[in-house]
Amino acid sequence: MKKHYLPLLALLLPFLASAQTAAIDRVNPTNWWVGLKNPNVQLIVHGPGAGTLTYTINYPGVKLVKASTVENPNYAFLDLTIAATAKPGRVQLVGKKGSQTVTQSWELRARDNSPKAQGVTAADFIYCAMIDRFANGDPANDKFADMRDPNLDRANPFMRHGGDLAGVAAHLLYLKDLGVTAVWLTPVTENDQPLTNEGGTMRASYHGFGFTDQYQIDRRFGGNAGYKSYVQQAHAAGLKVVQDAVYNHVGNTHWTVQDLPMKNWLHQWPSYTNTSYKYQPVTDPHAAQSDRRVTLDGWFVPFLPDLNQQNPYVANYLIENAIWNVENFGIDAYRIDTYLYNDQPFMNRCNAALLAEYPHLHIFGESAVTNVVDQAYYTRSKIDFPFKSNQPGGLDFVLEGAMLGALKEVGTPATTGFDGGPHRFYQTLAQDVVYQDPTKLVTFLDNFDHDRYLSVIGDDFDRYKMGLTWLLTTRGIPSMYYGTEILMKNFKDPTDAEVRKDFPGGWAGDKENKFTAAGRSAKENEAFDYVRKLATYRREHKVLHEGKLMQYLPENGLYVYFRYDAVGTVLVASNTTDKAATLPTARFKERINGFSKARNVMTGESLSDVAKLQLPAKTAVVLELLR
Repeated sequence: MKKHYLPLLALLLPFLASAQTAAIDRVNPTNWWVGLKNPNVQLIVHGPGAGTLTYTINYPGVKLVKASTVENPNYAFLDLTIAATAKPGRVQLVGKKGSQTVTQSWELRARDNSPKAQGVTAADFIYCAMIDRFANGDPANDKFADMRDPNLDRANPFMRHGGDLAGVAAHLLYLKDLGVTAVWLTPVTENDQPLTNEGGTMRASYHGFGFTDQYQIDRRFGGNAGYKSYVQQAHAAGLKVVQDAVYNHVGNTHWTVQDLPMKNWLHQWPSYTNTSYKYQPVTDPHAAQSDRRVTLDGWFVPFLPDLNQQNPYVANYLIENAIWNVENFGIDAYRIDTYLYNDQPFMNRCNAALLAEYPHLHIFGESAVTNVVDQAYYTRSKIDFPFKSNQPGGLDFVLEGAMLGALKEVGTPATTGFDGGPHRFYQTLAQDVVYQDPTKLVTFLDNFDHDRYLSVIGDDFDRYKMGLTWLLTTRGIPSMYYGTEILMKNFKDPTDAEVRKDFPGGWAGDKENKFTAAGRSAKENEAFDYVRKLATYRREHKVLHEGKLMQYLPENGLYVYFRYDAVGTVLVASNTTDKAATLPTARFKERINGFSKARNVMTGESLSDVAKLQLPAKTAVVLELLR
């Protein structure tokens, strides 16, 4: 049986700090602001014996409402109220114990007017990149001898490769040219983790999902200053910033895990218990509570301790950090990792706190389920669940599965079957009635945890173009994984490192530079240009992101849907068979009535008659209808 990985001193030995000279070495949040709608903030004060001090604050407009102590005398939790009349400045936290006085300065800032929390909507096209594998803009921050993982080795797929924020910033114009409007990076928060043994291989935390300090951006990515600069550069380029957040767990060298405030800061078990990774017990009305607890409270992996979000101190810590990131760095949206494994009442509270301060902020979580009902549970839905989620969006794993399933059958006999081929796509969209607003779901064809899109569809370029056409013309907020535009491919065989390769050209001395047309092959340029043309058209034509969606039952492998509004109508017709087909359009009269001509969005070809459409085999056409 696996052993519990927590430091024994943190769990088993009596706390001895009361016998020490008290000191303060950390205050979180590191600062706060005047003028937030919620005037309350809870500080975590840490240091030897910090919980044995009696605290006072003498600062106009700042009131110490309550000071709480917990099991570990190295912690004090201070509840403050900040009046709207308070002025920015340095607040002195004064702690006394007998004849000893400890003073800690804490900053109260003025809010700025820089862009922040703009949200992402169906008008956006998100580009998802694994920061360590995208581009290295500053080799000076590649590794640090004083961090637990001082390694760098691009030849090793499990080590850090040096990608950073400066590297992403250097290629913002590349992304903008592609038609991207928002950039989602894997987590940038500090992961000061040692190498971990996973399946007999030592691996770095290059992926970023093992936080060790929520108030620090990893130095190897550029630190806090580098992140703030990156966000400013992205906004100046007209691009929004999506931050990847993790609430469910932290790294096992996180500072609170190294010195636990209290035993129930984490989910504790008599012996190590992993989550089952089964989502059904959460929504199953017949589920055993023991199964539900294992799903939610079991650890994701042994080196990622599971946070107890029912503990009010943990909840406050996470919520305040979420607000701090938006206010401090100016991010526009949150992607939430492992959303379904979190305590859902906590997630509602966190979402509500964020949206109260930033009404336009978009939040979309990762709930890797395979059916519409379970997916609807984790977002605002119309289903009468006992628990009602307030999450605005979510990653649309169900539609991803449907599109890939349909695309894998393109050109085969299965595509004309009763439930095969495009019926998979059609039938999933037909269930959108369960969501309050399905346009807030983020759609995708692959990501850093899945096999790459091109490999899944058999390295078939016709299927590739068809899937991207669907992604960029159907409902929702489209997201594309880095490298898809240049035909990067691979399966997670033998590990997920195979789908997280470096972007060619992101490092000085790379033999190929795929960031430039000259560095790409003819086929790669064709793929890049296809994405760019369709994404640009989508961005410039509201009908593809604000228009309604109407779809028709697929017949004989032919699938047709429309995006339409009061200004325009776009017809998307897919021939998923291996033979050219003629498509009479009389069946679509309620949408096509009044239009006699069309323009092919991708080729520019004009059609003088739309009564019948000629569809080449394995092709999706996008037609702007004209009167």
